[in-house]
Amino acid sequence: MAVDREVLVAALDQYLDLGAVVDESLNGLQVEGATSIERIALAVDAAEATIREAISAGCQLLLVHHGLFWGEPVRLVGPMATRMRACFRSDLSIYAAHLPLDRHPEVGNNAVLAAKLGGTVVSPFGEYGGASLGVLAGLDVPCDVGAIAGRLAALGCEEPLIWSFGPETISKVAVVSGAACFLLEDAAAAGADCFVTGEPRHSQYHLAREIGIHCVFGGHYVTETVGVQALGDWLAGRYDIEVVWIDHPTGV
Repeated sequence: MAVDREVLVAALDQYLDLGAVVDESLNGLQVEGATSIERIALAVDAAEATIREAISAGCQLLLVHHGLFWGEPVRLVGPMATRMRACFRSDLSIYAAHLPLDRHPEVGNNAVLAAKLGGTVVSPFGEYGGASLGVLAGLDVPCDVGAIAGRLAALGCEEPLIWSFGPETISKVAVVSGAACFLLEDAAAAGADCFVTGEPRHSQYHLAREIGIHCVFGGHYVTETVGVQALGDWLAGRYDIEVVWIDHPTGV
């Protein structure tokens, strides 16, 4: 079943509440392609590889977490020109949702990741860009830090990095996908026993130890695969439209 591109874009803009958080990403429709959408590709990143896979899969729109444009003017030369040419030749639209997708209460990376870790969201935490970014979740069944790492491994992170400085039993986890180590103190202040994010930051190691909180790093890419897939499921259910997941890990 086909849906008009503008109808789809308007629904995404409203559902994701794009204006609720200040973001360097140019969220929303970044590249305008076909007016009729029958198939949507889902990916973490808008790159030449994911664009070409979306085209090969017969998609009219590529929905990503990391788009092409990030607040600064860019020249359409080199790799950027190659990406744009591929989109225009195949009439492929690109829609990006960065922080609005991280923080969404239903399909957001953080809410979905918390659920996959066995938690139920208690409250938001960690202000960034004028809004709360992360979620604090109570574990349905308390566990140790190894179990948290194992659940991240099941999502695709082969060897989660663990800083084990917290209590033996974890009952509350703070979750922020991607590169959010700067919210470590906020996680501890919110009452978390364990902070789960994507990437470590060297300067935060000793702080975590001194605060007495576990940190588990599941990879920037892996922790941000869950939201875009959940958003794709929402679109598929709303419009009876086909979605295609493009998995292109970066190893980071």
